[in-house]
Amino acid sequence: MIDAERAAERGREAAPPAPTEPPRLTLLYHFFRPDDVVSARLFDELATGLAERGWRVTVRPANRSCFGRGRRFPRREVRAGVEIRRVWRPDFDQSSNRGRLLNSAWMHAAWAWSALVSRRRPNEVMLVGTDPILGVLAAIPWKLLRRRTKTAHWCFDLYPDAAVADGMLAPDGWLPRLLARLTAAAYRRCDLVADLGACMGRRLQAIEPSCHPETITPWSLVEPATPPAPDPAVRHELFGDATLGLLYSGSFGRAHSYEEFLALARALCGSGVAFCFAGRGNRADELRAAVGPDDANIRFAGFAPEDQLEQRLTACDLHLVSLRPEWTGTVIPSKFFGALAAGRGVVYAGAPESAIAGWVRAHDAGWVLTPATVPEVAAQLRALADNPVELAALRRRCHAAYHAHFSRSRMVEQWDAALRALLAERR
Repeated sequence: MIDAERAAERGREAAPPAPTEPPRLTLLYHFFRPDDVVSARLFDELATGLAERGWRVTVRPANRSCFGRGRRFPRREVRAGVEIRRVWRPDFDQSSNRGRLLNSAWMHAAWAWSALVSRRRPNEVMLVGTDPILGVLAAIPWKLLRRRTKTAHWCFDLYPDAAVADGMLAPDGWLPRLLARLTAAAYRRCDLVADLGACMGRRLQAIEPSCHPETITPWSLVEPATPPAPDPAVRHELFGDATLGLLYSGSFGRAHSYEEFLALARALCGSGVAFCFAGRGNRADELRAAVGPDDANIRFAGFAPEDQLEQRLTACDLHLVSLRPEWTGTVIPSKFFGALAAGRGVVYAGAPESAIAGWVRAHDAGWVLTPATVPEVAAQLRALADNPVELAALRRRCHAAYHAHFSRSRMVEQWDAALRALLAERR
């Protein structure tokens, strides 16, 4: 009897370990490929990157396009190892406030239903973004209905703070207070919250003190291996014969300011430094109206299609990035990362205590522009225009900083490690 027990014990020791289930990720985001919304493309690249690292990824976006009513996508498909299971959604107008609210409510209801009925699997993590509005609220039903599933949130836009900064909600109104309580409850149910910068992290902790977010930044959709030289034709189209070209490219909405850039351009008029604005949004028209006939070093250009984006972003010497101080921590302008990836320095008009201002100083990647620093920045840009050696050094420095701290591979690896750590905690 004893010999039989010993033989059985030796057999158990020699047997190979039981196979473990691969880690699984359910990603909840309103839009996904082939929509070209920047945030949707980032989540697409994150899903693909995690699938390459051994995750079984399922994405649950809407079956409707962000742009244009009537366009639909297949309900189910598999691309690059990622399973896409789209939620059927009515064709509400995403460009209207009413339509956005209805779309948001529908997606929240659909995701709550999927938490209830979809198959439970071991080693599962749910990751939700911030589109639709208040996307983090999905953590509440998922945690209540699937207690063994870990929940994570990647915060791109902080609500209701962004709506208050935009003037849509009164800061002391009942609705912001209610939304703050709801989001605080959702953050408490998240096992991981990722912010886009320290200033956003501070706001998150103010909403829910038990929240200790980890910073995981977005990355550039274009990552040149070396800092590209400007295309001469595109550069001349944007800046003429200027010795130093500063470009604003991308959305130009209520969160962005132009007054500091206008003051800087006027301080540099006649110095060989030119500015080009190629943005779209409700504040772009305000800027056009504010530019007068004497502002000879300011130009405007149309929005670049995706296949011309890299040439556009690398035609300049410096990128203009802005965020109004009251918006600090509610959003982080992603064009900062695109500028560094292209090896271009940044002139950032925003709060000195913001995350981007901190990165600009930490990596010596440009200048922080405020009304008080306009004369100082103008003098340094005038000197830079006459110093091609320093400009080349700035390009190399920015490109190296991007790949050392903000690249897609580094951020996907950070997500992989953070999500696997959640599963290790459960075991």
